Amino acid sequence: MNDEASTDLREAVRSRYAEAARAVLDPKPGVTAQSVELAGTGSCCGSSATDSCCGTGSAAAVGGFSEHLYREGETDGLPEEAVLASLGCGNPIAVADLHEGERVLDLGSGGGIDVLLSARRVGPSGFAYGVDMTDDMLTLARANAAKAGAANVEFRKGEIEALPLPDASVDVVISNCVINLSTDKPAVLAEMFRVLVPGGRIGITDVVAEDYLSAADRAAAGSYVGCIAGALSRTEYLDGLASVGFTGASVTFTNEAAPGMYSAIIRAVKPVR
Repeated sequence: MNDEASTDLREAVRSRYAEAARAVLDPKPGVTAQSVELAGTGSCCGSSATDSCCGTGSAAAVGGFSEHLYREGETDGLPEEAVLASLGCGNPIAVADLHEGERVLDLGSGGGIDVLLSARRVGPSGFAYGVDMTDDMLTLARANAAKAGAANVEFRKGEIEALPLPDASVDVVISNCVINLSTDKPAVLAEMFRVLVPGGRIGITDVVAEDYLSAADRAAAGSYVGCIAGALSRTEYLDGLASVGFTGASVTFTNEAAPGMYSAIIRAVKPVR
């Protein structure tokens, strides 16, 4: 992908998610963050049980995918706006195995739901960072953190290909259906490795393709902004993680988003040297 195409796609993603944030910040009848995302052909958050990796048809009908992604009661007490802005394809909190006192980083933190949930898990002695490139999402996330009274969170503006954190500064990296949107995934994987402490780990959810699907097949299955065309295959993911130094990597398919395309759980560890 040339630089111009990469820039165009990044701006398309930024524009889509800025619009989704504004749907929550300035609500209008019949417009939700989910409906904005669904406006793209082939969204990973489809509108029916057969084409969605993010929820069921009933979830789409009420505009709340998060109630199906998160465990019962898990989002209780969070600002409604954080839940309404949830656009992920899974629940990284459920797979990251967070512990008291850990420092967590959420890539593409959006309205802040996973940062706020992480902050609860790691407690006052821990800390949760969110990085997002969209000003409107950062505004929404910071407002949600203030409403939640969360003192151990910080949202930083930046791109996940060049994270605004120092080396070896976090214990865990999470992400929820965001890495597939990047136009430079090797840079994202390398940045995750860089900011993790030795022994740190990733616990992310993303859209991943079966190995038999070529890049052309993925492009035909749906749009880039809609999470489909940009997805890595399972082998590409595993090879990419290994190439930057991760060990113990695994990719576990969960819900089918499109034929041969799945919401998946990705885990890996930065070795202790």
